[in-house]
Amino acid sequence: MAKNNKVIQKQKKNYDSWLIITVLLLAFYLFFMIYPMISLVKQSFLDKETGLFSMTNYMEFFNNKSNVLALQHSFSISVWVTVFSLILGVPLAYFTTCYKIRGSKLLRVLIILSSMSPPFVGAFSWVVFCGNNGIFTRFMRDVFHIDMPSIYGFNGIVLVMSLSFLSLVYLYVSGALKNIDNSLVEASSNLGTTGFKRFMKVIIPLIMPTMLASALMVFMRAFADFGTPVFIGKGYQVFTVLIYDQYSGEMSQNKAYAAALSVIAIVITTVIFLLQKWANSKFTFTMNALHPIEQKKAKPLQNFLMHLYCYGITLLAFLPQIYVIFSSFQKTSESGLIFKKGFSLNSYRYVLEAYSDTIWNTIKIAVSALLLVVLVSVVCAYLVVRRKNIMNQALDLMTMMPYIIPGSVIGVALIVSFNRSVLGLPVLTGGPFIMIVALIIRRSPYTIRSSVAILQQIPQTIEEASISLGSSKAKTFFKVTLPMMLNGVISGAILSWVSIITELSTAIYLFTYRTRTMTISVYELVTKGSYGYASAMAAILTLFTTISLILYMVVTKGEGSGTA
Repeated sequence: MAKNNKVIQKQKKNYDSWLIITVLLLAFYLFFMIYPMISLVKQSFLDKETGLFSMTNYMEFFNNKSNVLALQHSFSISVWVTVFSLILGVPLAYFTTCYKIRGSKLLRVLIILSSMSPPFVGAFSWVVFCGNNGIFTRFMRDVFHIDMPSIYGFNGIVLVMSLSFLSLVYLYVSGALKNIDNSLVEASSNLGTTGFKRFMKVIIPLIMPTMLASALMVFMRAFADFGTPVFIGKGYQVFTVLIYDQYSGEMSQNKAYAAALSVIAIVITTVIFLLQKWANSKFTFTMNALHPIEQKKAKPLQNFLMHLYCYGITLLAFLPQIYVIFSSFQKTSESGLIFKKGFSLNSYRYVLEAYSDTIWNTIKIAVSALLLVVLVSVVCAYLVVRRKNIMNQALDLMTMMPYIIPGSVIGVALIVSFNRSVLGLPVLTGGPFIMIVALIIRRSPYTIRSSVAILQQIPQTIEEASISLGSSKAKTFFKVTLPMMLNGVISGAILSWVSIITELSTAIYLFTYRTRTMTISVYELVTKGSYGYASAMAAILTLFTTISLILYMVVTKGEGSGTA
C-alpha cells in the first residue's frame, strides 16, 4: 500500500512538472508573441504628432492611393506566384512520381536545394544574369541585336518567386501522390479515363487538400517576401517594402503608420488562412495507400516531353544557385563592383577576411536558435498530443500564430515592444538575444507540426507500458518517446537550420553592426552593387544549405518531403 502511495505521489510530482513547463512556455509566448502584437496594435492607433488615440494612420492609408496600390501589388504578386507555382510544380511532381524519369533522384535533390535557398539570392542572381547590363542581356544584345524584356518590376518579381516557390508545391504534392492507392488509378483506366482526363478527374481531386496547403504556404511566403521586391522591384512598391520604408526609411519615418500597415497585413493573411481552411474542409477524406502508385514508362513522345519539362523546370529553378557560384569565382575590381575577365578566389578572400565576424555571428545565432527551436518544438508537440487541456490548446494556438504573420511584422512588433525597458528588464533590442527569440517564434511552427505528426504515429500504449513498469513520465519521455521521435526531430531540425540561416524579413529590423548575419551582408553588398563579394557570401550560404540537405537526405533516407 505504501509503495502504491509512493508511485501516486511520484506521478503527481511529474504532472506538476509538466504543468510548470506549460506555464513557462505560455509565459514565453505571452511575453514575446502576444504582448508585442498588442503593443503593435496599440501603436497603430497613436497619432504621430499628438501621441493620442486616433484612427489617423488607418485613414491615411486608405486615403493614400499609392499605399493602397502597394497592397494591391503585393496581393496580385502573391496570387499570380501561387498560380504559377501550382501550374509548374504539380506536373513536375506528377511526372517524377508516377512515371519513370531518368535521374529523378538528382532532380529531387536539386529541387529541394533550390527550395532551401532564400528567394532574395535568386533575385539578385537574376539581376546579374538578366539585368540591364547582365551577362545574358549583353549576349543577346551584342550577338543577336535583341533587347530582352526587363527583369525589373511585376513580371520579374513573379518570375523569380514562382521559380523559387514551385519547389514547395513539388515537395508537398509528391508526398501526397505517394499516398494515392494505385487501385484507384487502375479502376479509372478500366473505365476508360486515362491520360490528361485521368489527371484532372482523378488525381487532382485526390491531392486537392495538399494542393491547397501548398498554395497557402506559397501565398504566405510570397506576400511576406522582402528581399525579392527590394532587389528587382525598381519602383514597383509592395507592402513589405512599404512597411520597411515607413519604419526604417532614410527619408522619413512614421513608426505608428508602419504599425498600422503591419496590422493590415495580419488581417489579410489571417483571412487568407481562414479561407484556405474553409476550402480544405470541402475536400476532407481519408485514404490508405495499400498499393502505392507504381512508376510506369510513358510512350516515346510523351516520355521525351516529360523529360524535357522536368529537366527544363529544374534547371530554371536551380539556375540562380549555378550562376551565384559561377560569378563568385570571377575576377572583380578592388571594390567588387565590376567583373573582369578570368577567375580568382579574391572575392572569397575578401569575404572571409572582412566578414569573418558576420559568418561567426550567423553560426552562433543560428545554432543557439536551432537548439531552442528543437527543445520548444518537441516539448510543445508532446504537450499538445499527450496532455490535452485548455492551457495546452491555448499554447498550440499561440505557437501557430507566426505561421500566418509575415516576418517583417514580427520584426516591427518586437522593435516596438522591446526598444525600451519592460518590467524592469534591460532594453532587449540591439543584441543577439532578440534575434534568437524572433527565430524561435518564426521557425517553431513548422517544426512543431512535424513533431506533432510523428508523435501521433507513436502508440500511447508504449508509454503506458513504460509507466506501468515503474518508470516516471519524464523518464519515459526522454528514454522511450524521444528516441522514437528522433529521426523526425533531426530532419525537422536540419530544415529549421536552413530557414534560420537564410532569414531576412525579420532580421532586417533587428540586426545591428554587432549582430549582422550572412543574409544581411548579402543584402548590403547587393545594394552597394558589389555583386562579386555578394556572390561569394551567397555561395558560402549555399554551401551551408547543401551540407544541411545532405544530412537531411541521410537521416530521411532520401524520402523526406521537405515540407517542414
